[in-house]
Amino acid sequence: MIHKYYKYTCFAILGFLLSLCALESNALRASDSRGRINVEFQYGGRPFSITGEKTALHTYVFNKGAPHKISITTLNWAPYIGENICKQGWIQQLTIALLASRGYEITATFLPWARTIRMAEAGSVDILYPEYFIEPTAPSDVYEGTRRLEHLALSRKLPGGPIVFMKRKGEADRYKGNLLNLENEKIGVVRGYQNTPEFDVLMDMDFFDISNSVDDLMNIKKLINNRSNLIIGDPAVIRFNIASGMLSQNEKTRIFQSIEVVQPVIQYNHLYYAISKKKPSWKHTLKLVNAAMEEFEESGLMFDIIQTVNKTCGYQMGEVFEPRL
Repeated sequence: MIHKYYKYTCFAILGFLLSLCALESNALRASDSRGRINVEFQYGGRPFSITGEKTALHTYVFNKGAPHKISITTLNWAPYIGENICKQGWIQQLTIALLASRGYEITATFLPWARTIRMAEAGSVDILYPEYFIEPTAPSDVYEGTRRLEHLALSRKLPGGPIVFMKRKGEADRYKGNLLNLENEKIGVVRGYQNTPEFDVLMDMDFFDISNSVDDLMNIKKLINNRSNLIIGDPAVIRFNIASGMLSQNEKTRIFQSIEVVQPVIQYNHLYYAISKKKPSWKHTLKLVNAAMEEFEESGLMFDIIQTVNKTCGYQMGEVFEPRL
């Protein structure tokens, strides 16, 4: 159900093109020369200014000296979140604000996705983020014969973004809103990424002719070079990877002008925090995180943080928030 203060609107933004100038000047500025990240927000009638300092490889400590400690782990998934992007993305800014408002010193690490999952399911960290919805039947890749939700608990939902197909501009497609129309279609996917439950089930059944890529940029190159007819993913992530990739400006422009989103959107994916059930205090952590999320949403602070980060950094994301009057 859509919250009374916001509505999530995917369709209005699907034709956007990321500003290459804004990305090149802003998006790759994560920290100052001393490896510091600043998180500033207003909460409970007073301003907060939280500093994060790099303490080890891919590791940052925020709000040092706070009375409670918590460990969180994430991945590089720009423009939502990334170690070396502007402000480390809105998800990082929001996450630090949520936990700092509860009096936590936060140790945040950026790691490959498979490793973050393993650490969370094993209880090496308190929270894995951001996570898509985990289906009750989803098997664990860490503990054979078990399900992911035996090891992780999901928080309230966060804003997220659409999952779409993209195709070469002007070409016909067979999708028409029905995945069953795409039998044996050449579709590019990023290996290891979760898309939608329905798509992933059909993919596992070899219903499509799948081409695996290591990242979104390789995926888009295959589309441009006719090695696939569709690619699947979040358009904001795909376009960020093009704009920030090791390509000439002319090549970036050519790619942007050559692709388009297939209508309709496949699915809107909300995001979640996944709390490790291996931690003795996991129920307390889940309750605390949910309470903070509810307060930030009700007050409009969640909306403000997301909008401020995206505007400051030049990100045009795959979702739009509109406060209801």
